Amino acid sequence: MQTLINKKILLGVTGGIAAYKSAELVRLLIKAGAEVRVVMTPAAREFVQPLTYQALSGHRVYVDLFDAEADSAMDHIELARWCDLMLVAPASADFLGKMSAGYADNLLLTLCLASRQLVAVAPAMNQQMYANAATAANLEQLSSRGILVWGPDAGEQACGDVGPGRMLEPAHLLTNLEICFKPGKLHGIGILLTAGPTREAIDPVRYISNRSSGKMGYALARAALHEGAEVTLVSGPVSLAPPAGVKMISVESAAEMLDAVMQEVPGSDVFIACAAVSDYRVDQQADHKIKKSTQTMTLDLVPNTDILAAVSALAERPFCVGFAAETRDLEKYALDKLKRKNLDMIAANLVGDGSGGFEADVNRLEVFWDGGEHSIALADKREVAKQLIELIGERYTDALSGNPSKA
Repeated sequence: MQTLINKKILLGVTGGIAAYKSAELVRLLIKAGAEVRVVMTPAAREFVQPLTYQALSGHRVYVDLFDAEADSAMDHIELARWCDLMLVAPASADFLGKMSAGYADNLLLTLCLASRQLVAVAPAMNQQMYANAATAANLEQLSSRGILVWGPDAGEQACGDVGPGRMLEPAHLLTNLEICFKPGKLHGIGILLTAGPTREAIDPVRYISNRSSGKMGYALARAALHEGAEVTLVSGPVSLAPPAGVKMISVESAAEMLDAVMQEVPGSDVFIACAAVSDYRVDQQADHKIKKSTQTMTLDLVPNTDILAAVSALAERPFCVGFAAETRDLEKYALDKLKRKNLDMIAANLVGDGSGGFEADVNRLEVFWDGGEHSIALADKREVAKQLIELIGERYTDALSGNPSKA
């Protein structure tokens, strides 16, 4: 492969016996044509001297957060801007815990927070530490934020234990890095994606909303990025960190989401309407908090503009993918929505039956298009998103080639 030629790789090294393997990784990266800068934590210097990495990379090694010799004393900003990808290998249990919590008490942790590029970690620790529930939670948290977790491997460890916890071998990490830069199936395709709920204000402190967590939409954004798409994410209010690499637009109401979508549509090839947009809004929003009383209250609701239908009705519209969350008659309602809104595809799922959907980490989908359908079995939303993005890519390619109904 030639995918690493001239790529800028920032390699972070934390304290652990596997630090010696990172020297071999630097050598392999340089041989593959990459440009490498190395950042070490203070603990890493107890295992390997910075001079080793400097000799292999041909560049100074960065260690101190406050370095008077650094350009403008701002290494944590300049290095984060410089790299195309950041890999922490080995990533110790201590480092992963701090990274998960958002700590920035050394240069490497600060870079992880400052980087807008793809970040990967290669865990390396004792097998019992890896098996600890705290480590599992930290890795899950990092993964949910779009951090790539590579490994660990299993086998004999330096302490004499046998089990999972070994850092992946340098050659394996090199392959993973090459895959990251290999053009994906959606390379260069502009995807506009909506996610999360919307909130329709009643008064300054109350609103109407729904139970959408945004997890499915954010998983789709990550999957699309992985396949090389240029992703714009219009998101309602959620408690999720946006995937690194997306163009993020935060909105609250359906009207704000409509405005953002219509502004971004002209530059988009595919529109995926995953957001749970409120169908109605309050006709007259109160200027001040409505006080409690013993009287019955009536709210007059008026319909919001259907964003998906509005995009689909454009003279020059993107490939349109809708979502349908139903509590019954899934296929009937999904097919009706597909036809009524003139969509290219629709992904439908049942909610409220405890098997996935809103607020859950798992989901299952029934995907329909004119002349075809496909089932995605119950799985983690990240895996479901991966399969759906692959299917959308296939259907979009078929539509471009003049075979829109190909199953």
